[in-house]
Amino acid sequence: MRLPVLFILITVMLDAMGIGLIMPVMPELILEVQGGSLATAALWGGVLSTVFAVMQFLFSPLLGNLSDRFGRRPVLLISLAVMAVDYLVMALAGSIWLLLFGRIIGGITAATHATASAFMADISKPGEKAVNFGLIGAGFGVGFVLGPLVGGMLGELGTRAPFYAAAALAALNTVFGYFVLHETVTDRIRRPFSWHRANPLGAFRSVGRLPGIGRLLWVYFIYSVAFHVYPSIWSFFTQERFGWSPQTIGLSLALFGVMMAVVQGGLIRLVLRWLGEWRTVVYGHVFDIFAFGLIAVVTSSTLALILTPIAALGAVITPALQGIMSQAVPDDAQGELQGVLTSVSALSMIISPLLMTSVFATFTHRDTAVYFPGAPFVVSLLLMLLGLALFLKSRPATV
Repeated sequence: MRLPVLFILITVMLDAMGIGLIMPVMPELILEVQGGSLATAALWGGVLSTVFAVMQFLFSPLLGNLSDRFGRRPVLLISLAVMAVDYLVMALAGSIWLLLFGRIIGGITAATHATASAFMADISKPGEKAVNFGLIGAGFGVGFVLGPLVGGMLGELGTRAPFYAAAALAALNTVFGYFVLHETVTDRIRRPFSWHRANPLGAFRSVGRLPGIGRLLWVYFIYSVAFHVYPSIWSFFTQERFGWSPQTIGLSLALFGVMMAVVQGGLIRLVLRWLGEWRTVVYGHVFDIFAFGLIAVVTSSTLALILTPIAALGAVITPALQGIMSQAVPDDAQGELQGVLTSVSALSMIISPLLMTSVFATFTHRDTAVYFPGAPFVVSLLLMLLGLALFLKSRPATV
């Protein structure tokens, strides 16, 4: 089982690397192909992120349900192969419209996160699910470490170099998975494909009808909108406030990723043992509220670099929420649930980049009445307060 799990973690890591690799060069790349100011580039960055998320939103339930019917293996391998080709297209893109097309295809292929999580659910006992979902988060964190570091270094060679690297990594992992990944969907849990469950709205209705799941989906959604302030605005925020180069931006994101990997790959086991899944979610919300508040007002470049990894200590929310919800659904619906969760995350990525980049542009434009680059983090703080209030209303009285 070790090699298949390694493949799954590498797949998730590549999803994160694909984001992290291009984040340090995204402002310069958009300016290169489109021109204009940094504020305008930030708005285009929001559009590219939103299109990517729209595709994830639309296709995550589809891929999750396809994996419930045909298996996790074919869905993962085909998506990875297409991902490799897509990065090559983006490496050669000479216009903002070709970049937009690349993000459309990239969003579809990145919907495999749901299938990867479903694989982990297949091989996990009920009490192990939150911990194993933490491994998925750790893989994402490792990708966040390697992606910005490699992207920042390769960005010094040119804005296209990170895309070639991402294409090569996706292709190599496809070959690795072909030889080591076995199928976990057996006849016992296989179920017929249904378009009713495969579209986002139908999948939401199907999963949301399960006891206690509907409100938790809202908590997951609100948290995702707040958390995606980092990929949505970090490169623009740090360049505007501190004048950071792509290499420094990559370093800061790598520090964040290191701590995410530590938290979700190891520390979460201790937190779950001490607090349990429900109290772990509460702790994560409280911590992130303080973290967003500090980042919003910090003016020291050194202090910002110190706060970046500390902010990741709240990254226990996602695996704990996933564990709570995964235990509430039957075995033959794990792919559907993970597809819904990925769609919820994608929906947040549709809203968050547009919201955060618009707020950033409003408060950094040369004619703005109030100059405040940290405004998007204040928005995230308020969302975390809302999510915490909703979660406290949904928890059982016995917890």
